Amino acid sequence: MGVVGGRYRWVMAAAGERPLNEVKFLTVAEVASVMRVSKMTVYRLVHSGHLPAIRVGRSFRVPEQAVHEYLRESFVGVETA
Repeated sequence: MGVVGGRYRWVMAAAGERPLNEVKFLTVAEVASVMRVSKMTVYRLVHSGHLPAIRVGRSFRVPEQAVHEYLRESFVGVETA
């Protein structure tokens, strides 16, 4: 494959080292729907680097697995006394 550089590795790492043709990518609107947040919140997560994404033209695509990992890592449990 002719793609070299950090973005390719970043997406591959976020996708669990699966081949790109097996990775399901979501639009910003789809990510917002899954996370139950606004599209602006998703854009902020992408631009801050908290949520990996690739740019396709003027839009972003986020690996579905990255959304699930972000949510899993962000889960806040409530401790009982």
